[in-house]
Amino acid sequence: MRRLLFALAVGLSVGALYWGFLGRAQEVPGGLAPGQRLQCASYTPFREGETPARFSVTRERLREDFALLATRMGCIRIYSMKGMQLIPGVAREFGLGVIAGAWVSRDDVDTENELRLVIEMAANYPDVVRTVLVGNEVLLRRERTAGQLLTYMKRVREQVRQPVSYGDVWDFWIQNPQIIEGADFVTIHLLPYWENKPTPVDAAIHAVQHAHDEIARAFPGKDILIGETGWPSEGRRREGAQPGRVSEARFIRGFVAHALEKGWQYNLIEAFDQPWKRGQEGAVGGYWGLFDASRMDKGLLAGPVSDVPQWRGLLAASSALFFVLFALLRPSGLGGALVLALAANTVTMHLHLMSLYSRNLAESAWFIAQALAALACAAALSRARDSRPAARWQEAALGLSLAFAAVEVVGLVFDARYRHFPVAVFVVPALALLQLGFNSVPWRARGRVLGLLMLLGIPVLLWQETLLNLQALAWSVVVAMLAVGALRQGVQSRAGSAASASSAITAPGVP
Repeated sequence: MRRLLFALAVGLSVGALYWGFLGRAQEVPGGLAPGQRLQCASYTPFREGETPARFSVTRERLREDFALLATRMGCIRIYSMKGMQLIPGVAREFGLGVIAGAWVSRDDVDTENELRLVIEMAANYPDVVRTVLVGNEVLLRRERTAGQLLTYMKRVREQVRQPVSYGDVWDFWIQNPQIIEGADFVTIHLLPYWENKPTPVDAAIHAVQHAHDEIARAFPGKDILIGETGWPSEGRRREGAQPGRVSEARFIRGFVAHALEKGWQYNLIEAFDQPWKRGQEGAVGGYWGLFDASRMDKGLLAGPVSDVPQWRGLLAASSALFFVLFALLRPSGLGGALVLALAANTVTMHLHLMSLYSRNLAESAWFIAQALAALACAAALSRARDSRPAARWQEAALGLSLAFAAVEVVGLVFDARYRHFPVAVFVVPALALLQLGFNSVPWRARGRVLGLLMLLGIPVLLWQETLLNLQALAWSVVVAMLAVGALRQGVQSRAGSAASASSAITAPGVP
């Protein structure tokens, strides 16, 4: 009984240490002083489940949002006129300025309607609409030529009193310098995370300064608006660029202080997290906000910051899962209990990531299937640690986890930009395969094929991600463990082979 209680206590302690470390509040230099406000932030009124194609806007909703935002910033940037007609009137109530944007696309009819409405908004709210942006990353998306865009810019410029510009990634201005003819100032997007050469957060302000200097040299005498800059709080790592709330806070605080020192004009992306963007940009696209999608403050502007602020709830969930596994399997030794503790915590982390990354029911089902397979592998490994006989389902659980991992490897090789590294959920299956292997001939054959496929994927993945990507390195280690475990002979097969050899030596000639 004492052994059981000790094993239970150790397992719970593992979870407390794990989640306590991940959720610890970290000091971040800088921060807004009391009463200090940001210049501007991108805004869309979408709530959870809404997209640009399907959403609703009411004065009450806008008032709720603007009452929150007006305490933190002086203006908002909108990207389209669709459904946005109420915004400037409500913004006026809260003393917010508006950077009004017309969405320019391939569709001629939609584009013309956007241009007409932005001209009307600028005329009807001259005290609220500060500037007008004709198009957003149109050249990046290759939906219009520079000549077409310039025509639209000149037309709007002739009909509004506000300054006019166009927003795009900074190097597209350098590639298409002729569009300056239709602009009163240059609007550039500086996103170190998304650069072709991603920049770690420690060097991000330097990268922003470099790009700003390049634009100043290319367009001397023109004012510059940093139309978008920011850092994601969730998502996959790109080389040395690691998303996270602490990283987001470090970038925003550092950038705001730098912009104040340099006298820059800027707009942060963005006011609220936008989960719908996960469909276009991968999981990372949904988490650039100062507030989350439910309008809760992410604590980025002042004070200590936690990368996993909900860690106490996750600790409770992992502890409950550990209790269930412990009660069902009743491990007799510390080794078996530690296996279950590891499984409870890694599976809980995996399901937490599902809540952040999953975009639809099919993806959620995929996450859940991986979690169930991992728990089955944990049960098999825990039983083995207690010297219990292998269960019938053991090899099926190991094979299923191996197949899931192989699919993830192929996906990361051919569609890496929009996929995360599912390290947590495969740690226990990797340990289980290393210790148990496959015993039956069919599973050994399947394991060899999948193991070789996964080993071939590792160098390709590391070449794509570079050795700076710690998530990719961790994933490669787990994949290598899975592959080696799949390629080696199972423990029971080895024991059986040894017994057969011993019989043949000690009883030669026995028929």
